[in-house]
Amino acid sequence: MVKRARVFMTGGSQAIRLPAEFRFAGDVVYVRRNADGDVVLSDQPREPYAAFIAARAEIGTVPEGFLSQAERAQGREVRDPFAGMDDEPAGEGA
Repeated sequence: MVKRARVFMTGGSQAIRLPAEFRFAGDVVYVRRNADGDVVLSDQPREPYAAFIAARAEIGTVPEGFLSQAERAQGREVRDPFAGMDDEPAGEGA
């Protein structure tokens, strides 16, 4: 369900009066514009993808032998999808 909020001026800034169910717990919100141009308010900062890349670089490479192909090998189990089924469809022949 979409709700409407009132926009008003306070001093030289624009403000929004949010409905009660959309109130934030703290006194700081983060504002960004998404790819569609919509303004998004959030109570947590959005981590940029660059932060993920930097964290990955700090970790370095995966240790030798970590989940090697041999350790992950599960083999293939061949199953008959019709095994255990009656020859007659349910509800017929009774």
